[in-house]
Amino acid sequence: MYRSAVFNEPLIKELGTSVKRDDKKIKSLDILPDSLRRKEKLNLPNIDETQIVRHFLRLSQMNYGIDTGVYPLGSCTMKYNPKICEEIARWDNFSNIHPCQDVSTCQGNLQIIFELERMLCELTGMDYFSLQPAAGAQGEFLGMLLTRAYYENKNDKKRNEVILPDTAHGTNPSSVTMAGYKLIEIPSTKDGTVDLNILEKILSEKTACFMLTNPNTLGIFESDILEISKLVHDAGALLYYDGANMNAIMGKARPGDMGFDIVHLNLHKTFATPHGGGGPGSGPVGVKTKLEKFLPVPRIGKTKKGFIIDYDAPDSIGKIKSFYGNFSVILKAYIYILLMGGNGLKESSEIAVLNSNYMKKKLLDSGKYDMPFKELRKHEFVLSCEKLKQKKEIRAFDIAKRLLDYGFHPPTIYFPLIVKEALMIEPTESESKEDLDRYINALIKIADEKPEIIKNAPNNTSVKCVDEVGATKNPVLTWNMI
Repeated sequence: MYRSAVFNEPLIKELGTSVKRDDKKIKSLDILPDSLRRKEKLNLPNIDETQIVRHFLRLSQMNYGIDTGVYPLGSCTMKYNPKICEEIARWDNFSNIHPCQDVSTCQGNLQIIFELERMLCELTGMDYFSLQPAAGAQGEFLGMLLTRAYYENKNDKKRNEVILPDTAHGTNPSSVTMAGYKLIEIPSTKDGTVDLNILEKILSEKTACFMLTNPNTLGIFESDILEISKLVHDAGALLYYDGANMNAIMGKARPGDMGFDIVHLNLHKTFATPHGGGGPGSGPVGVKTKLEKFLPVPRIGKTKKGFIIDYDAPDSIGKIKSFYGNFSVILKAYIYILLMGGNGLKESSEIAVLNSNYMKKKLLDSGKYDMPFKELRKHEFVLSCEKLKQKKEIRAFDIAKRLLDYGFHPPTIYFPLIVKEALMIEPTESESKEDLDRYINALIKIADEKPEIIKNAPNNTSVKCVDEVGATKNPVLTWNMI
């Protein structure tokens, strides 16, 4: 059984005696005018390098990350982050560059942005890309703004609705609403896919866009995608691709070939850049030619004299983020794609799908869990713990917490909403068969444990099960330094 390191670790400011620094003794400050000097003494803890290193190392030993073990968050694609990408991103040529310096001094960086855009176009079948959005959700929002700009440019004011399936990612409805559209949700078929009959009835002269991911959040590929595309386009609407599940189809299928007009990708998912902790992320948006003129500025162009930063786009929606996006994340994705090559990216998707279906088969054969909808899945699958809830009053939440005692990060739970007591598992291509087997065996063993053991979990982690109700009623939202 796994046991997390547990330290009674104080805050760093509590480690050493707080020392009032005498600015008068610091010679480098002599040249500063009085207007730039601090009016109060700087309050810093008196800590040497050894204490600082040990403090942060102890904190890391109480934490769990992608370098620690399996991180199978469904729809979040938490794959291993190659360390060579991190190392190159720290090179002075990249880490010391400033977005406002003269374009002649950063040609290499602009070349990376330009070439990554072309790579993403090739992978997705789109014509143009913007790397500006800082996350997938911001990419979705940009997609909706591009949709609005497209119809405003055509003077089509009737289109104020966006259709979503009930398997949509949670940020899709928010993006639609923020962009000023009315949300229309349609139910899935008994197979867990888009219902063509309902879609055809809902589509109208008011429809601006249909947002869809393929494969969907159940891990099911929408085999009727060409029919879906025709229905949407015949109604005069746009088709939007949520690229959170792109890791399932790299090198196998392209959204642009399926008929999508707009696509966003998650570089911090599909292309192995760091993910989580609030960022940084990157959610590039690709479009077909008819939407290119609305993309955010600036764009990176190429001339005979070199690469340029181009603001000449009178129909652009403007900016979605400062400068050109999160360059460090863009750089790491660029390196990853070059390292993998086209065949490597294709193999990544093949292994991700293989790993997912291996886990799915083993867990279903155990008889402990159910899986509604189609059996054939891609990179992820969604189990139901409803049987355990009915038999032992064990919820998906309880199983997720108990997995922590076995040294595994839990999968996504309670999503998508159309699966009762959902466990949404995505192993990615990063994990070995041995790790997959350990995870499978842990889930099977937990299903056989006594309810009181599961409900009291986790027991072996640095933080036990938190009082979520109490945290909601009495939140601590700020920290005041003394």
